[in-house]
Amino acid sequence: MEKDAKIYLAGHNGMVGSAVYRHLIQAGLKKNLITRSFSELDLMDQGKVNDFFQTEKPHYVILCAAKVGGIKANSTLPADFLYQNLQIQNNVIWAAHEQKVKKLIFLGSSCIYPRECPQPMKEEYLLTGKLEPTNEGYALAKIAGMKLCEKIYEQFGDIFISCMPANIYGINDNFNPETSHVIPALMRRMHEAKENGADEVVIWGSGTSRREFLFVDDLADAVYWLMENYNEKQFLNIGTGVDISIKELAETIKCVVEYTGKLVFDKTKPDGMPKKMLDVSKMSKMGWQAETRFVEGLKVEYDWFRNNNGNK
Repeated sequence: MEKDAKIYLAGHNGMVGSAVYRHLIQAGLKKNLITRSFSELDLMDQGKVNDFFQTEKPHYVILCAAKVGGIKANSTLPADFLYQNLQIQNNVIWAAHEQKVKKLIFLGSSCIYPRECPQPMKEEYLLTGKLEPTNEGYALAKIAGMKLCEKIYEQFGDIFISCMPANIYGINDNFNPETSHVIPALMRRMHEAKENGADEVVIWGSGTSRREFLFVDDLADAVYWLMENYNEKQFLNIGTGVDISIKELAETIKCVVEYTGKLVFDKTKPDGMPKKMLDVSKMSKMGWQAETRFVEGLKVEYDWFRNNNGNK
């Protein structure tokens, strides 16, 4: 990305967007950045999005904006996750095409892969089986966004690329108990149990499901790397290539939080996909890999939580 080119970062206040924002500033691109908060620009409003693109005319677009949530939120609000994400994606991606944006990157999610997907999950396994029911709405939206980028690439030649990250954690994570993902949810509950002297923490599921986690600043580095180096239609997996069981995750968070109580697994609650680990060999062969050690990333997130949320 040229030093004088305009870069529109959609979703800069979210966890991923804020990490990308920090990375772009470190790269010396602060003067180039265009951002809008939700109060300034509702990305679900097609007319306002079109007006924004016609006025600002960005050269590059990084699309991090999305409605996101954990298994509880996805299970109870599937229509919201499908509709809102489709609206945001369609409006931004098509406006970028119409205004002849030089390059766009769309961020998806590893939940796009089938529930019973072979492991590790290769890019070519997309659409080879049924999706996980607990996050089907969100997954369908992300698949649609990725495919829209591919079809625009095929039909018009626009360099609209996509990446599919593993589960993200880190600074500026969402600790809302109703909508949070597994790491912030467990971290907050163990922190509060520690503060309140509770003897146990109950965790959804059996603990046997396995997940891969990527530190958000590593994802931001990957996004910047792709914007600088990758121009192909094929979407790419972004992750560590290492997974961990939910039980092991809970025990690790317990150590980070220094909670001494008991962990109880509620097997009546859903586990989600049995296993989700990405095949990241394509990114590795091109020269990019994640650098943050998992425990160190968890410590960074917990420190951030205590400084920003723990006393609220």
